[in-house]
Amino acid sequence: MAEICPKCGLPKDLCTCETLDREKQKITVTEEEKRFRKVMTVIRGLDKSEDTKRVLKELKTRLACGGTYKDGEIELQGRHSKKISKILVSLGFSSDQIEVP
Repeated sequence: MAEICPKCGLPKDLCTCETLDREKQKITVTEEEKRFRKVMTVIRGLDKSEDTKRVLKELKTRLACGGTYKDGEIELQGRHSKKISKILVSLGFSSDQIEVP
């Protein structure tokens, strides 16, 4: 017997809850100056249902930088706002929901 999703009631292999939740997200990417004039790229708007640790690990690997996840935000060391949107699109997010000022 297949597992059933508690949200929609469909079997797990047919469940679309995750993709629908992902489409509702509005992701903003900003650069902020932290202590000692160090620049951090901050990503806001990822839901807790999203596998943020997987996204963080992939961003850190592709950008070759350090980073952390705290207070619902992903913080990456350095200026990466121009590169992040391409990486997030390759991870399955829509380009319409990513805002880079």
